[in-house]
Amino acid sequence: MSEDTEATSIGRSGGDVTGGLGRDDRKVVIVGAGMAGVQTAVALREQGWTGDISLLGAESHPPYDRPPLSKTVLLGKADGSAFDVDFAALGIDLELGRRVSGVRPAERLVQTDAGPVPYGHLVIATGAEPIALPGSEGVPGVHVLRTLDDAERLRPVLAAQRDIVVVGAGWIGAEFATAAREAGCAVTVVEAAERPLAGALPAEVAAHMVGWYADSGAVLRTGARVSAVEHGVVLLDDGTRLPAGAVVVGIGARPATDWLLGSGIALAPDRSILADDALRASVPGVYAVGDCVSFPSARYGQRLLVHHWDNALQGPRTVAAHIVGGEAANFTGPVYDPVPYFWSEQFGRFVQYAGHHTAADTLVWRGDPTSAAWTVCWLREGVLIALLAVGRPRDLTQGRKLIERGAGLDTTRAADPSIPLKSAVR
Repeated sequence: MSEDTEATSIGRSGGDVTGGLGRDDRKVVIVGAGMAGVQTAVALREQGWTGDISLLGAESHPPYDRPPLSKTVLLGKADGSAFDVDFAALGIDLELGRRVSGVRPAERLVQTDAGPVPYGHLVIATGAEPIALPGSEGVPGVHVLRTLDDAERLRPVLAAQRDIVVVGAGWIGAEFATAAREAGCAVTVVEAAERPLAGALPAEVAAHMVGWYADSGAVLRTGARVSAVEHGVVLLDDGTRLPAGAVVVGIGARPATDWLLGSGIALAPDRSILADDALRASVPGVYAVGDCVSFPSARYGQRLLVHHWDNALQGPRTVAAHIVGGEAANFTGPVYDPVPYFWSEQFGRFVQYAGHHTAADTLVWRGDPTSAAWTVCWLREGVLIALLAVGRPRDLTQGRKLIERGAGLDTTRAADPSIPLKSAVR
């Protein structure tokens, strides 16, 4: 039995666990008050759940949206990005500053710093946590950008227009560098790979993004590894010393699932929760949603771990449908197999991506990549499976629908940017 099949069969095995201390079968406990957790609570009410809902958040702030943190909040154009949700009116018990430390599925209990919380259904929405730069722990002036507190600590750094070194030229590194340049800071971005976005895009695509840094006034150093970080300076392995009034680390994130170790809830090698195609974990009564979970995709023939906002928005609807509908006899709920989507604003460009591609897929260009607007399509056996659109939102909108349909494209017509992408269907 494969790992995916095993997770699916266990997640669907049903069954009940008796003897839970203080357990309420109609109580849903959601751990994590970010986008995925909040949307799960809201979707449960929208779909008719009448039982209790408890939403546990580790932060003391009211739940908020994260994308503005690297934009308006960071630049002081907004104080926050709280969700416009009336939790009390929806009958959602919001508990802030509540940290979880474990879960005991056999007893249907979540362990927290304020004592155990019984559940009938548990939804894990703890998201992801930034990967730390080795050797930088405890060094003054080293930052990550994941939470509202992180953004508030960085806001005065940008306002003071300090020299900033960004470690990592991924999506978050590019977005932070964009904001820092807008604030008037001198910015150097250090990337260990030979190109930006090395883990996300092939070399022939990423090569056209290198010039964006210089155009904005930022310095991009690729093939450069950090050997040490000291107060006020970043040392590279070639002996270069970069002055740094602040260091911002953006080298990736991993699922925040350490608290599940020893619980019996199965984790993948990447530490994501192994869920089935309904986002059910490997033990009865437990679901997972958002950045902390991977799921099998029939569309792409592999398990996906998606660290993007849209996934945290879409997944909760599937989870809510199964919790609500699971009380009905012979219930067959929806399968979660989305077309992944995300967007990024960097260096004056609006970048959007939909789908999932591999190195083996065929690449088709639409437009001149040295211009302000262009698109790249990826085809698999002639079928559109992913696209990256820079300044061409119409391509993204049409392309996403074509991916959902499994549409095949005429490559000659698809390569002509004057022809609407939907008109290139063969």
